[in-house]
Amino acid sequence: MKKTLILCIFFIFSLNRLAAQESWGGGVDGEQLHFGFTFQYVASEFKILKLAEWQGPFNDQYGPMINSPMKSLSSPVTPGFGLGFVSDFRLGDNANLRFTPAMVFADRIVNYEYMDPAFNIQRKVQATLMDLPLGIKLKSDRRRNFRAYMIAGAKYSVDITSKKKTDDIALSPEAKYLKNNKNIAWYEAGVGFDLYFEFFKMSPEIKFAQSMKSVLRDDDRLENPYTSPIDKLFLRNFQFSLYFE
Repeated sequence: MKKTLILCIFFIFSLNRLAAQESWGGGVDGEQLHFGFTFQYVASEFKILKLAEWQGPFNDQYGPMINSPMKSLSSPVTPGFGLGFVSDFRLGDNANLRFTPAMVFADRIVNYEYMDPAFNIQRKVQATLMDLPLGIKLKSDRRRNFRAYMIAGAKYSVDITSKKKTDDIALSPEAKYLKNNKNIAWYEAGVGFDLYFEFFKMSPEIKFAQSMKSVLRDDDRLENPYTSPIDKLFLRNFQFSLYFE
């Protein structure tokens, strides 16, 4: 009898514990509008579309003559990071509208390799972007303290260092190569998981984004051997985020 009573008490306690866990997450899913913050790891690269005559050679009006044909033109993935906020508007049980502005610090690199290695060079584009993404989050039904989702949308970015770099007439010629547009429109898509804890929800998310148009400015294009081989220059980001709501 005593053992049966103990088992009943344990069973009731377990049911109460499970019922309590169903409401974990601070109740954010039931709110029409809630907020949070995010940390981001960003891997950036250029997608380079080359001209038919990309191998050159091309004259360099700013430096020594580059009289060697180009062998390779590539953009390695470079790391960056971002910090931002979350504004989430509930559209229904399985859909949310999300606005997640963030400040992103990410550099991009282009490597120029020539038949003559003496001319090999690397060009870096430094950027501090104010990202303004707007997306639709489509969620699965919640299973205990887990939920999967997909997200897709668009974002608008402003390079807040671009004007300073463009207007600084004291910049060396090398620093003016590969200037990018200040304003960038993107499309993006990703997947993630909502993990519910007792007082908050954490969401790891992986997202891919690419600029809708070429980001390359055409300043001194014909006289610049580092832009002359390029037809279009798109920007791509692979982003891992942790959202706390």
